Amino acid sequence: MTGWSAQDIPSQRGRTAVVTGANSGIGYVTARELARAGAHVVLACRSRSRGEAALARLGAEVPGADAEFAELDLADLSSVRKFAAGHADRHDGLDLLVNNAGVMALPYGRTADGFETQFGVNHLGHFALTGLLMPALLRTRGARVVTLSSGFHALSDLDHGDLNAERRYRRWIAYGRSKTANLLFVHELARRLAAAGSGVVAAAAHPGYAATNLQTAAARQEGRRVAERMMELANRVVAQPAAGGALPTLYAATAAGVAPDAFIGPRLGWRGAPTRSWRAGWTLDDASGERLWAASEDLTGVRYASLDA
Repeated sequence: MTGWSAQDIPSQRGRTAVVTGANSGIGYVTARELARAGAHVVLACRSRSRGEAALARLGAEVPGADAEFAELDLADLSSVRKFAAGHADRHDGLDLLVNNAGVMALPYGRTADGFETQFGVNHLGHFALTGLLMPALLRTRGARVVTLSSGFHALSDLDHGDLNAERRYRRWIAYGRSKTANLLFVHELARRLAAAGSGVVAAAAHPGYAATNLQTAAARQEGRRVAERMMELANRVVAQPAAGGALPTLYAATAAGVAPDAFIGPRLGWRGAPTRSWRAGWTLDDASGERLWAASEDLTGVRYASLDA
């Protein structure tokens, strides 16, 4: 793993990858490098204009890239279902699903289905998407699911009695809980895949501190210009570029020997070559993972019938 870079990605020719939130930042770099390695890449993005612009940019940076745009709004389960149905119409299987899209430390809000926004987008949208695409993944030899979490998962374990933060909302705690949910989801998904005898690998990754628009989105949305400028300065001075932040994802998605339920991050915690990352013990709690899984099925209406434990 020492010194691993995008140049070490093995050939992805003949493979199909879906990358959520691929219009910018880490998602865009992930899609671009997978396409550079020969994969057919689906840029799954909420905004059609930004998604199509990213597709055009990718084509200019990787001439001959095999890529397409498909609309996906993780804050709306009807959009998630429409995306999954469209994928089934266009593709026989799926080699790689990268659950990359996310929001961070937003003011309190709700998704189209009434979920607290961070929990709804970061976890429930991806839970539903993965479940709806699971038949395609199970049909594909060597398939992987990579879900992005964050070092901020250490801010808080889940409050199973208040998953939608209806009693009290603290934006950073809510973000940390959504990232804990990502890791618990991967933990339980890996367990269920193993119990079903499937070769699909479910792993997680985090980018460390990478300069993307994720850090400035909330301040911009609320008109907090000083906070936005401070985050922009931190991105320039402290953060690694998005290309570095994408390496743990790309490693988890393509490197040989990635174990189920692995958590890959930068060597120094906030930057550096990808390596196995520390994670809080509560993200490895079987009972908590099962409880979150059951709640997620109830909330989204998506069941992983082929993986029922």
